[in-house]
Amino acid sequence: MRAAILRAHGAVPEPGEFDDPVEVDRAEALDVLVAGMNPVDVRIATGTLPNERREPPYVAGKEGVGRRADGSVVYFDASIEPYGSFAERTLIAAGSGYAVPDGLDPALAVCLGVSGLAAWLSLEWRGRLAAGETVLILGASGVVGQIAVQAAKLLGAGRVVAAARSEEGLERARELGANATVRLHVRPTAHRRGVLSAPRRAQAPDLAAELRDAAGDDGFDLVLDPLWGEPARAALTALKPFGRLVNVGQSAAAEARLSSSAVRAKPVEIIGYTTYAAGEERKAGAYARMTDHALAGEIRVAIERVGLDAVPEIWQRQGSSPHRKLVVVP
Repeated sequence: MRAAILRAHGAVPEPGEFDDPVEVDRAEALDVLVAGMNPVDVRIATGTLPNERREPPYVAGKEGVGRRADGSVVYFDASIEPYGSFAERTLIAAGSGYAVPDGLDPALAVCLGVSGLAAWLSLEWRGRLAAGETVLILGASGVVGQIAVQAAKLLGAGRVVAAARSEEGLERARELGANATVRLHVRPTAHRRGVLSAPRRAQAPDLAAELRDAAGDDGFDLVLDPLWGEPARAALTALKPFGRLVNVGQSAAAEARLSSSAVRAKPVEIIGYTTYAAGEERKAGAYARMTDHALAGEIRVAIERVGLDAVPEIWQRQGSSPHRKLVVVP
C-alpha cells in the first residue's frame, strides 16, 4: 500500500510502499478515509515523547477516520505499530475508535479528534466552564482555537474574546461567534528539521491592558491558553479573582516568568491539560457531543486537503501554525 514512512527519528516522512496490515487476534484493519496532521506527530517522530515512542521505520500519523469491513466509519487516534494514519490502510485494536455518524464529512470528523478534544475538554473538564462566564481564547486562529471559540459558546459562555496574531484568523473567529477580538504581537515559533525550536522573545506591548479592556466588567472567568509565554502572563492579569487559566500548549514560548503575586494576589488558578490524562470514557463522550454539534452546523473548521505525496511539505508547514487543519486524503 501507499504510505508516508518515517525511516529515522527526527526525519521527515517519505511517501512510498509499505506492507499491507494483516489482521491478527484483537486487531482489525481499516481503509483510511482521511488522516489529520498535528504538532504531536512531529514530536512523536523525534523519539522523545515518552507516551508514544515508536521505532522507525513506521507509518507516520496519529489520528484518522477509517472504514471498517462492515462499512461503519470510525475515528481513531492510535494504530498498532508499525502502522499509522498516513496510509491507505491501518491496523487498530479491535472494537476501538469512536463512531462517526452518517452524513458527517470525514475531514471535519478528524478535526474533532486531537484538536477538538483539546479545545472541548480544556473548557468543559479542566476549565469547569459555567453558564454565563466570560472566556478568553488565546491562539484563536489555530485549529484548537477555532474549535474552542465555538465550544465555549456551545458550553454556555456569556462572552467569548478571541486573541491571535493573524488578522485573517481574528476575522474568522468573529464569524465563528467571538464577541470581541484582540491582536497578539508575538513572533511565530521557528521550525527546523521537524523539531519545534525555541521562539524569539515575544513582544506584546500593552497586551495586558488590551485584554482587560476586551474582557469588560471585572475580567475573564476562564482562559484557554495554547501559547504560554508572554500571552499567558498578560492573560493572568486579566483574570477575575478565582479565575482559571488552562494551559494546553507552548507555541509562543516554552517558559513564562511569573511573579508569585501574579498568582496569589487575586488569587487565580493555573491548570494543566493533556488528552493523555482524560480517559477513554470522557474522550468518547466529548467526541460524540462534538459530532452532534458538527452535524447541526454548529462547529466549523478551516480545512486543507492534500494527498500522501504532500506529506513532507505539510510536515514542514505544521511547525509554523498553518491556521487550518491539514488533512491527508490517501
